[in-house]
Amino acid sequence: MSQTSSINRSVLSETSSLTRYDLEIIVTMINDGSRVLDIGCGDGALLDYLGRNKAVDGRGIEISQDGVNACVANGLSVIQGDADTDLEYFPDDAFDYVLLTRTLQATRNPREVVSHLVRIGRHAIVSFTNFGHWRVRLEMLLRGRMPIVGDEKASWYDTPNIHLCTIRDFSKLCDDLGLKVQQALSVSRAGSARRLNSAGAAANICGEEAIFVLTRE
Repeated sequence: MSQTSSINRSVLSETSSLTRYDLEIIVTMINDGSRVLDIGCGDGALLDYLGRNKAVDGRGIEISQDGVNACVANGLSVIQGDADTDLEYFPDDAFDYVLLTRTLQATRNPREVVSHLVRIGRHAIVSFTNFGHWRVRLEMLLRGRMPIVGDEKASWYDTPNIHLCTIRDFSKLCDDLGLKVQQALSVSRAGSARRLNSAGAAANICGEEAIFVLTRE
């Protein structure tokens, strides 16, 4: 797979208060003053950063009551909701950006969720773990066990991940839905990001995580 030169990590230094590389990269993609919906926003760290540093009009949906409580305690506009059932109630083009970070694999209907993302927002930004990465393949090959990604304390029977996908899988879903991929990045464990020109074999093996920016055609 062909790739452009790696994205300079120094560009992301201003976002060092965030603890996840995918979030550090995503904030650089969002324009100041935008309307943002963060689906599966957790404790609201990303929304809080965007509000304080980019003056966004941020909203969030979180399935966990603890997460909602943490967000509300920090003054964030977040409601309890489920991406699988509640996105249909949002109007078309209600936001400039709709974010789904490390949440896609926990949804029951990923295709439907992604369809709603690009309907609700002018841009959809999706980050996910690439289960085609070589570490995952090696775990299966050498140990013959399902790798645990995202929560090392979890076991295969209680992990929230129910629909695992690879970079190639997600690219195929975008094609099936007729979506335009404005940008696609492969992110390493160290946080370095490389732009992807296609979802070939090299990206599927070497990219530990991926970030896609999508719009309707």
